[in-house]
Amino acid sequence: MTQRLQISVIGAGEGEEEILRDAEQVGRRIAEAGAVLVCGGRGGVMEAASRGASSTGGTVVGVLPTLSPADANPYVTYAIATGVGEARNLAVVASGEAVIAVGGEWGTLSEIAHARKIGRPVVALHSWTLANRTGTDLGIVEAETPEEAVDTALSAGAGAQP
Repeated sequence: MTQRLQISVIGAGEGEEEILRDAEQVGRRIAEAGAVLVCGGRGGVMEAASRGASSTGGTVVGVLPTLSPADANPYVTYAIATGVGEARNLAVVASGEAVIAVGGEWGTLSEIAHARKIGRPVVALHSWTLANRTGTDLGIVEAETPEEAVDTALSAGAGAQP
């Protein structure tokens, strides 16, 4: 059995209209590529990306911080209730072969850090731009459009699959 590529989408539980529009387009393009979208399963960027993937028949896995699958947004195909709060951030990014950060706040920053710590490629769309004090490449690729973000993540994720 061949495993489908999984792409994690991360971002804030609330967002500006432009960020949410881009997140929805990211989700749609992930689904159109035949990949599975993994997210935190709640609102904001997560819901917008889920809506985009769902609108084209895509599969959405929501890794929830709560104990109830009913807490997932209505576009999640499979809800995983963890009951571990924000600690679920590691599970979200570890479940994708690549990660796309759309906008985001402190929780998104923690997910980016987890993703890079475990070696997942990260694509940032209107998100955190990071550099260490020596200017070393931190493995975060900046994208200008949802299309560029998804294409980059799909390429990076396909290279990471066994």
